[in-house]
Amino acid sequence: MKDFVIAFRSWQEASHFIQQQKLLRGVLWPGILYTIFAVVGLILFVISSNDAVSWMSATLGIEQWLQKERSEWLSFLFVMNGMMLRLVLLLFYFALFKNLILIIGAPGFAYLSEKTETLLENSPHRFCWDVVWKDAQRGIKLAIRNTGQEALYFGGLILLSLIPLVGWITPLIGLLLQGYYFGFSMLDYSFARNQLTPSQSAIFCSHHKGLAIGNGLLFFAMHLFVLLAPAYAIIAATLSVRQVKKA
Repeated sequence: MKDFVIAFRSWQEASHFIQQQKLLRGVLWPGILYTIFAVVGLILFVISSNDAVSWMSATLGIEQWLQKERSEWLSFLFVMNGMMLRLVLLLFYFALFKNLILIIGAPGFAYLSEKTETLLENSPHRFCWDVVWKDAQRGIKLAIRNTGQEALYFGGLILLSLIPLVGWITPLIGLLLQGYYFGFSMLDYSFARNQLTPSQSAIFCSHHKGLAIGNGLLFFAMHLFVLLAPAYAIIAATLSVRQVKKA
């Protein structure tokens, strides 16, 4: 619970920090790119997910079986399961999309995290491409590794979502899973500067799941203001790591 509180407080402080340091213009450019990708990706998802669910239903013969049984209760169960399957597919799509953005935007995230920390320490910020690229490469490798792990987890969730009643909890599990992996990626930029190895970073996040999940869930909530979501996430992650170090 303490880690969740730190994560939520960091997002509030990120808003104040951006205004105080006059960073609004600087954080808009990655947000514009992110929004374009998000809109195009969402359109493609809506088309492909309907086709996927229809294909699965036709392959398993669910509609014909329901028509034969003529049970309102069974129809309700399978309608609900269809909704849960679509939600899990949406979260899986978002996992792939999110990791693509983390790969493409890695240099920008590394730079913004580094700049945030130097501003917090009131020290002059000296841009060094070699340092930024080194952190970006680590972020790219982490995003690729997380993509594989999330694909395995979501494969299980897709199968689980087909089970009546039990499958109704799968969207919640998928959302928490998404939050954890996204928060992990955001926090890792700060861990890299603090000389933590990737394995040490993973151990820290496993012991502070609330910190990673909190950052990731607020990233999803921030999609009401999608242009600022990526920048807020990386700044909030940098602020939260700083708070944990002081604790």
